[in-house]
Amino acid sequence: MRIRLNGLRQSTVGHTAIGLWRHPDSQAHRYRDLSYWVETAQILERGKFDALFVADALGPLDVYQGSVDAALRDGIQTPTDDPLLPISAMAAATRNLGFSVTVSSTYELPYAFARKMTTLDHLTGGRIGWNIVTSALDSAARNLGLTRQMAHDDRYAMAEEFMEVVYKLWEGSWADDAVVRSASRGVFVEPSRVRPIAHSGTYYDVPGIALSEPGVLRTPVLYQAGTSRVGRAFAGRHAEGVFLSAYLPSMARTLVDGVRAEAVAAGRDPSSVKFFAIATVIVGETDAEAQAKLADYQRYASVEGALARWSALMHIDLSALDLDKPLEYVDTDGIRGMVELFTTLDPSRTWTPRAIAEFVGVGGGGPVIVGSPATVADELERWAEESGVDGFNIADPVPPVTFRDFVELAVPELQRRGLTRTEYEGTTLRESFYGAGETRVRDDHPAAAYRFR
Repeated sequence: MRIRLNGLRQSTVGHTAIGLWRHPDSQAHRYRDLSYWVETAQILERGKFDALFVADALGPLDVYQGSVDAALRDGIQTPTDDPLLPISAMAAATRNLGFSVTVSSTYELPYAFARKMTTLDHLTGGRIGWNIVTSALDSAARNLGLTRQMAHDDRYAMAEEFMEVVYKLWEGSWADDAVVRSASRGVFVEPSRVRPIAHSGTYYDVPGIALSEPGVLRTPVLYQAGTSRVGRAFAGRHAEGVFLSAYLPSMARTLVDGVRAEAVAAGRDPSSVKFFAIATVIVGETDAEAQAKLADYQRYASVEGALARWSALMHIDLSALDLDKPLEYVDTDGIRGMVELFTTLDPSRTWTPRAIAEFVGVGGGGPVIVGSPATVADELERWAEESGVDGFNIADPVPPVTFRDFVELAVPELQRRGLTRTEYEGTTLRESFYGAGETRVRDDHPAAAYRFR
């Protein structure tokens, strides 16, 4: 077994751990500084991580109390910066670490977006990935030209055509030998080896050629995180990596099996799709030291901030509920779903809004694994075996302390057991997935159908 590792961050103060920016060791407020991102990338590369995954959101969290106030107080996804812009600097400061960035297909134009990603393909030397999202926040829609969010399935229909357009631009517009750079002939690009994509569809019309010459990867490594029926089908067709949020291995296993089945239905080798589950790891020299760290971090977790985040995730204003009243007495579809999730985790507990907020305060989105290097390695190995995931998105609740602890304490134990790499394979992000020499999408991937022939 090999466990793959990504670091998980967002260009903001509060992401998976809410309120921990107040911890005296936290450098989360430095998200605006290039040195913060460079330091992060160098830490992860020392740990031989596959990539840094930078999440993003295009709208503020404004469901809780019908206002952005709670989100602003705890810095939850607002303020936030553009995740694309620090990547060039991080790539210049590293040699092997990949970078996966979240960008919404709903609010980008495929022609311009294809150029952005090809530029990063060039500047990173083939170490760029794209986490494809369609964006669920009404606040994003209202601020980006729509009166309200598009219907869920309509966003995915639009995303399907978006993918067709960018595949044509990345794979089909320029031949491998289009750039000849012949000074004697006075020809830099051979015009006969470049062709317009002539796309005319429901959502997009793109008649011309791609603006950029192909990068190392051509198509960036593609990730996706949707777990709805439509999202799983989309991932089965397009994703090379799938990000999961699950609290139990059995929950993750259901998602893994579902997407692999969709990949088979799409004519792909299901082993081509790699799965990464979110995990927060608090590691110390001993179990007792790690537990003391967790207790210290928990003192800074914000109940109101966690409720504001979950209100946005569920599209339900949890401020209307009694924080200490069991949720089973509230009869709405969203609350029922919340109750089912947490009672699956621990049916012996009485789940109130406050109990849930406290539970997710340090590690919202996945398990919190606490202990010595041996304990952490045991649990990550158990999780991978039982869930079928290929690796983990390791969160950083007290940046950069928790990343540094993981790299300095947990990674050597994982390497000693042969569970994580000791050297990088190849130089590109796709080679981290599939091995040295595999830089292009595989032949059974839909992008391959658009290759210049």
